[in-house]
Amino acid sequence: MALLLKVSEEKLQQQITNQDLKFQHPLELVTVPKNQSAVAKLNKRQTSVTTSRHSQRKPRPFIEVASSLARQLSEQQKMTKSLLKQLRQVKLPPAVHPLNKSLITDDRWKNTDDTQEKRRAFLYDLCKKNKRENQLRTHLVHMVSRIYVEDRHKILYCEVPKAGCSNWKRILMVLSGLASSAYSISHDDVHYGKHLKKLDSYDLKGIQTRLNTYTKAIFVRDPMERLVSAFRDKFEHPNSYYHPVFGKAIIKKYRLNAHEESLKTGSGVKFKEFIQYLLDSQRPVGMDIHWEKISKLCYPCLINYDFIGKFETLEEDANYFLQLIGAPEELKFPNFKDRHSSDERTNMEVVRQYLKELSSAERQLTYDFYYLDYLMFNYTMPIV
Repeated sequence: MALLLKVSEEKLQQQITNQDLKFQHPLELVTVPKNQSAVAKLNKRQTSVTTSRHSQRKPRPFIEVASSLARQLSEQQKMTKSLLKQLRQVKLPPAVHPLNKSLITDDRWKNTDDTQEKRRAFLYDLCKKNKRENQLRTHLVHMVSRIYVEDRHKILYCEVPKAGCSNWKRILMVLSGLASSAYSISHDDVHYGKHLKKLDSYDLKGIQTRLNTYTKAIFVRDPMERLVSAFRDKFEHPNSYYHPVFGKAIIKKYRLNAHEESLKTGSGVKFKEFIQYLLDSQRPVGMDIHWEKISKLCYPCLINYDFIGKFETLEEDANYFLQLIGAPEELKFPNFKDRHSSDERTNMEVVRQYLKELSSAERQLTYDFYYLDYLMFNYTMPIV
């Protein structure tokens, strides 16, 4: 496995392939539905898993799959500049404002703070450099649909699955007075309890006020680590949702001579099959937030995040953030694994083992798929 290499901006620009981001300043978006039922319907329509007529197709033979990959590479070469073109259509909000550091009383956070300032400046400068006056539009209600609100400490947290989101939601529940300890909150209460409010549950004025005045945080992760972590969690363990909904459709479309039991249960999806689904423009089922691009979950060029944490330095970043917002001194970010605690954590060495199952073309297409996440958060793109 070759060493990780830092990719220059020029080379990164040459690798751009994604075309589906739409940007617009949050306070200049198209009208949001006035009544909550309309908002609920819009959210339901946008987040539902859709089934395509293509799910009825038979698995494609190897030669056809190889030919399809070659066509995709050719098409991507023709679209290399499309993504930065769309980035240039962003109208940015005002420049990043300084964090309130009045509650930081010692020097032990200096290095963390320096890193934080560099991350914020890097993202803002990237978006600013590639903006143009013409703007594409997206619904405000959709853009903020992944953002959780904690009104006591005036926090907005954009949820990025597989980047510490379960423990972050536990922290928000403690901060809001819903629990006394993060360690006492179960997985089901975190994800299914409906205890926390999302930003899209407020009216337009409430959304705008909070976007402009609350401390906005996002925690991200290396795209390939996040992808492999999602696959291991959802497809390598029993799951009553992902196996019948995603697994069955994936096996039916991408596995030759699939056994009846696999088609019936959807269990046993292979990583290569999962990647074929991910890269397929005619997926048999829709995208899911666990492997959706961060750039489409949190819109980092539209929402000026005050704090950018990384999973790779999660505890340090999280505990510094808790100091910044005036959390109780005894509250620390929990370090336990939410589920499958006996499994080895997904790291780059684990990722490399999974990538060996893919062809070089599939690996490149997967990197291209997450290109903007690599670029925005200054991650290195591995060459394998």
